[in-house]
Amino acid sequence: MKTQHMYVSIIRGVILLLLFSTVAFAQDKKKTVKDTLVFKQKYGLRLGADVSKLARTFFDDDYSGFEIMGDYRLTKRIYIAGEIGNEERVLENEVLNNTTKGSYFKVGLDMNFYKNWLDMENMIFAGIRVGASTFNQTLNNYTVYDINNQYWGDRFDVAEGQEFNDLTALWTELQIGLKAEIFNNFFAGFNLQLKVLLTEKEPSNYENLYIPGYNRTYDSSRVGGGFGVNLSYLVPIFKKDKVIIQEKEVEE
Repeated sequence: MKTQHMYVSIIRGVILLLLFSTVAFAQDKKKTVKDTLVFKQKYGLRLGADVSKLARTFFDDDYSGFEIMGDYRLTKRIYIAGEIGNEERVLENEVLNNTTKGSYFKVGLDMNFYKNWLDMENMIFAGIRVGASTFNQTLNNYTVYDINNQYWGDRFDVAEGQEFNDLTALWTELQIGLKAEIFNNFFAGFNLQLKVLLTEKEPSNYENLYIPGYNRTYDSSRVGGGFGVNLSYLVPIFKKDKVIIQEKEVEE
Protein backbone atom coordinates (compact mmCIF):
# COMPACT_ATOMS: atom_id res chain seq x y z
CA MET A 1 0.00 0.00 0.00
CA LYS A 2 2.80 2.35 0.90
CA THR A 3 4.48 1.43 -2.39
CA GLN A 4 1.29 2.37 -4.28
CA HIS A 5 1.13 5.79 -2.59
CA MET A 6 4.77 6.36 -3.43
CA TYR A 7 4.11 5.65 -7.14
CA VAL A 8 1.15 8.04 -7.15
CA SER A 9 3.27 10.80 -5.59
CA ILE A 10 6.02 10.25 -8.16
CA ILE A 11 3.51 10.43 -11.04
CA ARG A 12 2.02 13.67 -9.63
CA GLY A 13 5.48 15.21 -9.34
CA VAL A 14 6.31 14.29 -12.94
CA ILE A 15 3.04 15.81 -14.18
CA LEU A 16 3.64 19.07 -12.27
CA LEU A 17 7.21 19.22 -13.57
CA LEU A 18 5.96 18.82 -17.15
CA LEU A 19 3.36 21.56 -16.65
CA PHE A 20 5.91 24.02 -15.26
CA SER A 21 8.31 23.20 -18.06
CA THR A 22 5.60 23.82 -20.68
CA VAL A 23 4.67 27.21 -19.18
CA ALA A 24 8.32 28.25 -18.94
CA PHE A 25 8.94 27.18 -22.50
CA ALA A 26 5.89 29.14 -23.73
CA GLN A 27 7.07 32.25 -21.90
CA ASP A 28 10.52 31.89 -23.36
CA LYS A 29 8.99 31.75 -26.81
CA LYS A 30 7.29 35.17 -26.32
CA LYS A 31 8.96 38.43 -27.12
CA THR A 32 8.04 42.11 -26.85
CA VAL A 33 7.54 44.00 -30.10
CA LYS A 34 6.67 47.64 -30.79
CA ASP A 35 3.86 48.69 -33.09
CA THR A 36 4.24 52.13 -34.65
CA LEU A 37 1.04 53.99 -35.56
CA VAL A 38 1.30 57.13 -37.67
CA PHE A 39 -1.47 59.73 -37.87
CA LYS A 40 -1.60 63.07 -39.64
CA GLN A 41 -1.94 66.21 -37.51
CA LYS A 42 -3.38 69.29 -39.21
CA TYR A 43 -1.57 72.62 -39.19
CA GLY A 44 -3.45 75.60 -40.53
CA LEU A 45 -5.48 78.74 -39.96
CA ARG A 46 -8.66 78.52 -37.85
CA LEU A 47 -11.12 81.39 -38.38
CA GLY A 48 -14.40 82.07 -36.64
CA ALA A 49 -16.72 84.51 -34.91
CA ASP A 50 -17.97 85.18 -31.40
CA VAL A 51 -21.64 84.20 -31.63
CA SER A 52 -22.40 85.59 -28.15
CA LYS A 53 -21.82 89.13 -29.44
CA LEU A 54 -24.04 88.50 -32.46
CA ALA A 55 -26.78 87.15 -30.20
CA ARG A 56 -26.45 90.11 -27.85
CA THR A 57 -26.72 92.49 -30.82
CA PHE A 58 -29.98 90.82 -31.78
CA PHE A 59 -31.57 90.81 -28.30
CA ASP A 60 -30.10 93.93 -26.60
CA ASP A 61 -31.17 97.31 -27.97
CA ASP A 62 -28.33 99.04 -26.10
CA TYR A 63 -25.57 96.96 -27.72
CA SER A 64 -24.23 96.09 -31.16
CA GLY A 65 -20.95 94.43 -32.03
CA PHE A 66 -19.04 91.61 -33.62
CA GLU A 67 -15.74 89.81 -33.13
CA ILE A 68 -13.67 87.75 -35.56
CA MET A 69 -11.20 85.34 -34.01
CA GLY A 70 -8.41 83.20 -35.38
CA ASP A 71 -5.43 81.07 -34.47
CA TYR A 72 -2.53 79.42 -36.26
CA ARG A 73 -0.73 76.35 -34.98
CA LEU A 74 3.00 76.88 -34.51
CA THR A 75 4.00 73.66 -32.72
CA LYS A 76 2.33 70.59 -31.25
CA ARG A 77 0.90 72.64 -28.35
CA ILE A 78 1.48 76.34 -29.13
CA TYR A 79 -0.85 78.53 -31.22
CA ILE A 80 -0.59 82.20 -32.15
CA ALA A 81 -4.05 83.66 -31.65
CA GLY A 82 -5.96 86.91 -31.81
CA GLU A 83 -9.28 88.69 -32.09
CA ILE A 84 -10.50 91.84 -33.85
CA GLY A 85 -13.85 93.51 -33.41
CA ASN A 86 -16.10 96.53 -33.14
CA GLU A 87 -18.60 97.52 -30.46
CA GLU A 88 -21.21 100.16 -29.68
CA ARG A 89 -22.59 100.31 -26.15
CA VAL A 90 -25.17 102.60 -24.56
CA LEU A 91 -24.93 102.97 -20.78
CA GLU A 92 -27.79 104.61 -18.93
CA ASN A 93 -28.44 105.15 -15.25
CA GLU A 94 -30.30 107.64 -13.05
CA VAL A 95 -27.87 110.50 -13.77
CA LEU A 96 -26.58 110.09 -17.35
CA ASN A 97 -26.85 108.44 -20.75
CA ASN A 98 -23.59 107.66 -22.58
CA THR A 99 -22.73 106.00 -25.92
CA THR A 100 -19.34 104.40 -26.65
CA LYS A 101 -18.25 103.36 -30.15
CA GLY A 102 -14.94 101.88 -31.24
CA SER A 103 -12.76 99.07 -32.53
CA TYR A 104 -10.19 96.81 -30.92
CA PHE A 105 -7.74 94.00 -31.53
CA LYS A 106 -6.05 91.41 -29.32
CA VAL A 107 -3.02 89.24 -30.09
CA GLY A 108 -1.15 86.60 -28.13
CA LEU A 109 -0.47 82.88 -27.66
CA ASP A 110 -2.53 79.84 -26.63
CA MET A 111 -1.16 76.61 -25.14
CA ASN A 112 -3.13 73.38 -25.52
CA PHE A 113 -3.13 71.17 -22.41
CA TYR A 114 -5.36 68.46 -23.86
CA LYS A 115 -3.67 65.28 -25.07
CA ASN A 116 -5.59 64.25 -28.17
CA TRP A 117 -6.12 60.67 -29.24
CA LEU A 118 -5.30 59.59 -32.77
CA ASP A 119 -6.05 62.40 -35.25
CA MET A 120 -8.27 64.57 -32.99
CA GLU A 121 -7.65 68.34 -32.82
CA ASN A 122 -9.53 69.35 -29.64
CA MET A 123 -8.18 71.98 -27.24
CA ILE A 124 -8.32 72.76 -23.53
CA PHE A 125 -6.16 75.86 -23.45
CA ALA A 126 -4.84 78.82 -21.54
CA GLY A 127 -3.75 81.92 -23.39
CA ILE A 128 -2.39 85.42 -22.92
CA ARG A 129 -3.36 88.49 -24.93
CA VAL A 130 -2.37 92.11 -25.30
CA GLY A 131 -5.38 94.21 -26.28
CA ALA A 132 -5.70 97.73 -27.67
CA SER A 133 -8.74 99.85 -28.47
CA THR A 134 -9.51 103.16 -30.16
CA PHE A 135 -12.94 104.67 -29.52
CA ASN A 136 -15.06 107.74 -28.84
CA GLN A 137 -17.74 108.59 -26.29
CA THR A 138 -20.80 110.77 -26.49
CA LEU A 139 -22.44 112.16 -23.37
CA ASN A 140 -26.01 112.20 -24.65
CA ASN A 141 -27.64 113.75 -21.57
CA TYR A 142 -27.23 114.00 -17.83
CA THR A 143 -29.15 115.16 -14.77
CA VAL A 144 -28.16 117.94 -12.36
CA TYR A 145 -29.62 118.08 -8.86
CA ASP A 146 -30.01 121.07 -6.56
CA ILE A 147 -26.79 120.99 -4.54
CA ASN A 148 -28.59 122.33 -1.47
CA ASN A 149 -31.10 119.48 -1.37
CA GLN A 150 -30.32 116.50 -3.56
CA TYR A 151 -33.39 114.51 -2.48
CA TRP A 152 -36.14 117.15 -2.37
CA GLY A 153 -34.71 119.94 -4.50
CA ASP A 154 -35.10 120.62 -8.20
CA ARG A 155 -33.47 118.47 -10.87
CA PHE A 156 -32.48 119.57 -14.35
CA ASP A 157 -32.07 117.30 -17.39
CA VAL A 158 -29.33 118.59 -19.68
CA ALA A 159 -29.23 117.40 -23.30
CA GLU A 160 -25.51 117.76 -23.78
CA GLY A 161 -24.57 115.73 -26.86
CA GLN A 162 -20.88 116.32 -26.11
CA GLU A 163 -18.52 113.99 -27.99
CA PHE A 164 -15.04 112.91 -26.87
CA ASN A 165 -12.84 111.57 -29.68
CA ASP A 166 -9.44 109.87 -30.08
CA LEU A 167 -9.65 107.87 -26.87
CA THR A 168 -7.41 104.80 -26.44
CA ALA A 169 -6.83 101.96 -24.01
CA LEU A 170 -4.30 99.14 -23.54
CA TRP A 171 -4.72 96.00 -21.42
CA THR A 172 -3.52 92.43 -20.86
CA GLU A 173 -5.84 89.47 -20.82
CA LEU A 174 -5.75 85.89 -19.57
CA GLN A 175 -8.01 83.41 -21.36
CA ILE A 176 -8.95 79.86 -20.43
CA GLY A 177 -11.29 77.79 -22.53
CA LEU A 178 -11.91 74.88 -24.84
CA LYS A 179 -12.44 74.18 -28.53
CA ALA A 180 -14.10 70.93 -29.59
CA GLU A 181 -14.34 69.54 -33.11
CA ILE A 182 -18.04 68.80 -33.70
CA PHE A 183 -17.71 68.11 -37.44
CA ASN A 184 -14.71 67.67 -39.70
CA ASN A 185 -12.65 70.88 -39.31
CA PHE A 186 -15.61 72.65 -37.66
CA PHE A 187 -15.20 73.71 -34.01
CA ALA A 188 -17.32 75.11 -31.18
CA GLY A 189 -15.64 76.84 -28.26
CA PHE A 190 -16.04 78.77 -25.04
CA ASN A 191 -13.62 80.94 -23.06
CA LEU A 192 -13.43 83.04 -19.91
CA GLN A 193 -11.37 86.24 -19.80
CA LEU A 194 -9.61 88.06 -16.97
CA LYS A 195 -8.42 91.55 -17.97
CA VAL A 196 -6.06 94.07 -16.38
CA LEU A 197 -6.19 97.64 -17.69
CA LEU A 198 -2.66 99.00 -18.22
CA THR A 199 -3.29 102.49 -19.54
CA GLU A 200 -6.09 104.59 -21.01
CA LYS A 201 -6.61 108.04 -22.46
CA GLU A 202 -9.56 109.74 -20.76
CA PRO A 203 -11.39 112.96 -21.64
CA SER A 204 -10.91 115.90 -19.29
CA ASN A 205 -13.49 116.18 -16.51
CA TYR A 206 -14.97 112.82 -17.53
CA GLU A 207 -14.05 109.15 -17.60
CA ASN A 208 -14.25 106.11 -19.87
CA LEU A 209 -17.38 104.22 -18.87
CA TYR A 210 -16.95 101.45 -21.43
CA ILE A 211 -13.97 100.33 -23.54
CA PRO A 212 -14.60 98.22 -26.67
CA GLY A 213 -12.92 94.83 -26.29
CA TYR A 214 -12.33 95.41 -22.58
CA ASN A 215 -15.96 95.88 -21.40
CA ARG A 216 -17.28 97.93 -18.50
CA THR A 217 -14.88 99.96 -16.36
CA TYR A 218 -15.14 100.79 -12.65
CA ASP A 219 -13.45 103.50 -10.58
CA SER A 220 -12.39 101.18 -7.80
CA SER A 221 -10.57 98.60 -9.93
CA ARG A 222 -8.47 98.19 -13.05
CA VAL A 223 -9.51 94.54 -13.32
CA GLY A 224 -12.28 93.44 -15.66
CA GLY A 225 -13.70 90.27 -17.13
CA GLY A 226 -15.60 88.77 -20.00
CA PHE A 227 -16.41 85.61 -21.91
CA GLY A 228 -16.81 84.40 -25.47
CA VAL A 229 -18.72 81.68 -27.33
CA ASN A 230 -17.32 80.97 -30.77
CA LEU A 231 -17.78 78.87 -33.87
CA SER A 232 -14.79 78.40 -36.16
CA TYR A 233 -13.50 76.49 -39.16
CA LEU A 234 -9.98 75.10 -39.61
CA VAL A 235 -8.40 75.62 -43.01
CA PRO A 236 -5.66 72.94 -43.20
CA ILE A 237 -2.47 74.15 -44.86
CA PHE A 238 -0.20 71.17 -44.27
CA LYS A 239 0.05 68.06 -42.09
CA LYS A 240 2.69 66.57 -39.81
CA ASP A 241 3.06 62.96 -38.71
CA LYS A 242 1.96 62.05 -35.19
CA VAL A 243 3.75 58.84 -34.13
CA ILE A 244 2.31 56.53 -31.44
CA ILE A 245 4.43 53.57 -30.27
CA GLN A 246 2.67 50.64 -28.61
CA GLU A 247 4.36 47.61 -27.00
CA LYS A 248 2.89 44.09 -26.98
CA GLU A 249 4.03 40.50 -26.50
CA VAL A 250 3.93 37.97 -29.35
CA GLU A 251 5.03 34.36 -29.70
CA GLU A 252 8.07 33.61 -31.75
